[in-house]
Amino acid sequence: MATDATAVYVYGIVPADVEPEPHATGVGDPPGEIAVVRHGEIAALVSTLSSDRALGTPQDLTAHAELLDGSATVAPVLPLRFGAVMTDAEAVESELLAANEAEFRAALAELEGRGQFVIKARYVEDTLLRELLEENAEAARLREEIRDKPPDATRNERIALGELINQAIEAKRAEDTRTVLAELERLDPLVNQRAPTDDEDAVHLAVLIDLDRQPELEETLRGLAENWDDRVDVNLLGPMAAYDFVSAPNPAR
Repeated sequence: MATDATAVYVYGIVPADVEPEPHATGVGDPPGEIAVVRHGEIAALVSTLSSDRALGTPQDLTAHAELLDGSATVAPVLPLRFGAVMTDAEAVESELLAANEAEFRAALAELEGRGQFVIKARYVEDTLLRELLEENAEAARLREEIRDKPPDATRNERIALGELINQAIEAKRAEDTRTVLAELERLDPLVNQRAPTDDEDAVHLAVLIDLDRQPELEETLRGLAENWDDRVDVNLLGPMAAYDFVSAPNPAR
């Protein structure tokens, strides 16, 4: 595998008995065929690509994630960061697998039967604003102060209102995140609290749980969504590879 004109792209580490799905493909144009490099009880999911090919297209990122996430539904996976490239299969075995064998075996054992899910909840904008104005008299006053007036004439009031709203959202985000965490405790999860990606994010959590408890997770989130009614939209992504909790070291090319 690999010649002077090609290199080996490494997706992640899996148990040695994993077999790629027939015709599974990964990064590249045309997409590279997925193969397995094995060492003892561990293995790497790989494909070949041109050694001078630039990486990082949206299609590459999608292919990388889809392969790892699909694999994570049937076997533990240690994901490598996007863009992990080595010279050939021999380097993958000796420099990556053999050099980290004990660490990889232990990490895979910890992930057996578990998967990562991402909980992303967003405030409904109109409902959130109404709630904030009802709860904060000063914000409501400033809102009336700037109503139907030109921005230049109410610059200070608009800045003050924006600061009040941001502070209130941060407080609500913390409170709503605590509510979700309390509901999740019975699932015995590992949790990584992610930074918000938008001002209207209510909750952004990565959780690692036993895959057979996925129905309980879904039911818990349905209950929260019903309690929140039209205040918060709740979404669940996964199962996926455990990006937030474990990763293999990125090999040097």
